[in-house]
Amino acid sequence: MAVCRRKGIDRVAVTDHNAIAGALAAQQIAPELVIVGEEIKTDCGEIIAYFLKELVPPGLPVREAIARVRGQGGVVGVSHPCDSLRREAMGTERLLPIVDLVDALEVFNARCIRPADNDCARAIAQKYGKLMFAGSDAHTARELGQATVHMPPFDSPQSFLTRLAQAEIHARLSSPLVHFASTYAKLVKRIAHR
Repeated sequence: MAVCRRKGIDRVAVTDHNAIAGALAAQQIAPELVIVGEEIKTDCGEIIAYFLKELVPPGLPVREAIARVRGQGGVVGVSHPCDSLRREAMGTERLLPIVDLVDALEVFNARCIRPADNDCARAIAQKYGKLMFAGSDAHTARELGQATVHMPPFDSPQSFLTRLAQAEIHARLSSPLVHFASTYAKLVKRIAHR
């Protein structure tokens, strides 16, 4: 929370992979700062959800996962949809059949190594009239704020979407070296589970 405040971040979406316990705990500490979210693995790639109250389990058919987010009054996006180096990214073939079911597309992900992948996402958002957002995809405190969305204040999922239409993205790519920190964290987690 202190890092967000030091970097001038007024709201932050905490979107762990297939988990919301950490986001719920963070929201208890700073309810005015934290939006509870989840990056959800579906049968055809990841979606990202905001304003959740309950976990959406991983591995569901994508349409069912979207319905569960909607059932909570949440917002549905697709994170790093065109990232050609992430196997969990949807890619164009799997995104287009469900593009009408999502609210927004992440058109800039600070961890995308290939700029063309972010460009692809922006082109799809523009073609299909989707709201656009950016994400730091921060796995470390240092990465927070690499990509920010500057928008008027909001107080609900609906006002979030209304304000997102007026948003301005400020973003810069993270160093490719941040991927080593993620790999290290995964190794430590695996060792701890043994």
